[in-house]
Amino acid sequence: MRVLIVDDSRIIRNGLKNIFLFLGHNVIGEAVTGFEAINMYKTLSPDLVTMDISMPMRQGIKDGVSALKEIIDLDPNAKVIMVTSHGEEHLVVDSIKLGAKGYILKPITEEKVINSIEKIFPDDWMN
Repeated sequence: MRVLIVDDSRIIRNGLKNIFLFLGHNVIGEAVTGFEAINMYKTLSPDLVTMDISMPMRQGIKDGVSALKEIIDLDPNAKVIMVTSHGEEHLVVDSIKLGAKGYILKPITEEKVINSIEKIFPDDWMN
């Protein structure tokens, strides 16, 4: 699977990258902002996107929910998993309504990533 990781935290990006690589997937890109995520989605066409739900929105830089909406507008079949913290439940609900396929609650673990992937790709996701 080809994965795009979007998070403004280098620690979270590295953690997710290590998990996906350990599971045998290809991390084809990493974005720090929603704006970068949209552009990378257009050029890379990943199979899966992990999107930080609460990246700061400033100076025209899109947050995770805004970036999700634009990616879904570009590709209604996009597979996006939101990455979230406690206290952001309303944003998770909004994201699911917009088209996100699931979410991962921080702190991120291999088990949480596997559970999220299995819900989106129930067959052959390990290959």
